[in-house]
Amino acid sequence: MKYLSSLIIALIFINNIAVGQKNITIKGTTENAVGRKIELYKTSDQISKSLILLDSFRIGDDQHYDVRCWTNYPMMVTLQIENYSQSFYVEPGRDYVANIPFFDWNIDETRNVFLDPEPLPLLFQNIPTNDINLQIDSIDRVIARFIDNNYFYFDYKFHPAPYYFDSLVHTVYQLCPDTSNDFVNRYKTYQLAELEYTMHFDSRKNIINKYIKNHPILYYDENYMSLFTTLYANTISKGTRNIPIQRLAHWVYNLDLDTFIDSIGTDPMLRHEQIRDLAALQALYEAYFNFKFYDADMVVKMIEKLATRTKFQEHKTIAIQILNSFNRNNNYNPTESFTLLDINKKPTSIGNLKNKWTYLAFIRVSDPLSISEMETIAHFKKQIYSQHDNVEFITVVCDREFQKMFHFLKNTKHGDRFDWTWLHFNGNYELLNKYQICTYPWFVLINPNGEVQYDVTPAPSTGFLMNAPWNE
Repeated sequence: MKYLSSLIIALIFINNIAVGQKNITIKGTTENAVGRKIELYKTSDQISKSLILLDSFRIGDDQHYDVRCWTNYPMMVTLQIENYSQSFYVEPGRDYVANIPFFDWNIDETRNVFLDPEPLPLLFQNIPTNDINLQIDSIDRVIARFIDNNYFYFDYKFHPAPYYFDSLVHTVYQLCPDTSNDFVNRYKTYQLAELEYTMHFDSRKNIINKYIKNHPILYYDENYMSLFTTLYANTISKGTRNIPIQRLAHWVYNLDLDTFIDSIGTDPMLRHEQIRDLAALQALYEAYFNFKFYDADMVVKMIEKLATRTKFQEHKTIAIQILNSFNRNNNYNPTESFTLLDINKKPTSIGNLKNKWTYLAFIRVSDPLSISEMETIAHFKKQIYSQHDNVEFITVVCDREFQKMFHFLKNTKHGDRFDWTWLHFNGNYELLNKYQICTYPWFVLINPNGEVQYDVTPAPSTGFLMNAPWNE
């Protein structure tokens, strides 16, 4: 099995820390969510930022839900139903009651909730006054209000003096003094440090010397790790002062991990082995998406090599999480469990389409751009089918109501021209999440081996159909 040795070590490490973890329960009632699935997620790490499903619950007729997770330190979790979510912090051993009031689940039919999110409303009950969410919200409000009232002095174009940031820090600590909760105190510290760097009030070197260098790496603290990844973002993968990006890409292509690690270690900010190791993981993650200079397959192999060589258990775990976040390394088989209803409500599975190029289109029939792309497919479909017997077009309609697809194909002028396979997603949001659908229309090309061909598949209107790999 791929990454087996690294995975075993990572699981042993996770099992060791699980002994001290405490149960967290999140439960509540809803007003109109019968039959919907509520899911609980956390972020795997601050580099890949992929979501890990912790628990799920199908809401029944009693309108009740109950999800659970375990942790030995405060962490941010996300409750999600369909395309709506809300994030908040949870603490070990706590029980939370969060009721969901009446909600319009059809909002995503009229606007793109991925670009303009609509939060899942949560009404928490019996929250103590020292709850970390309330304390963090107070800190955020003080920061936002101060910057809003003094926005001119924080505008980088006007070269603001450090005095104004010092005033912000003073105000935050005056209105939100340190408490007995170390997590909240660290949140305040690292949030201000990240602001100080991103708003150009201090240099990267000074911030690293103050908060990173000669300090232990707090892997368990999301806010520390957020500061770490912000400070080291694109500082290696795009080339350094002494190492051009072409040389870095050469070492990656040749899997020369020793030279890669030793060379970036000449940076004074990367002299510490543990910091250098973690920054290298972040750089390789960034390199994976830089197709101009790096070979993505070799980046994957380089991360695998680093995962087996590193002596830091946390880095092995993060490396595996990074690898799993890449589409081509997901354990998910795109043809698995993909059975939907066609226009005649007959179950249809693309699992039967192996050995074919399958071009999937996720659309909404009420979206003009989606229909325009379908017109392009209709224009070329006959020609492509006549020249290739190993190509299949499938359109998945993501409108909530099956009748919208039925009416569109049966009672409009489009039905006769759009004569390929059309399926209705039937509320299968897991499918949309697995294909990372974030807008409509969205396209996915599955090759004859049953694998997703591209991270992002071009649309028909780009001329892709005439230059697709089935023409090679």
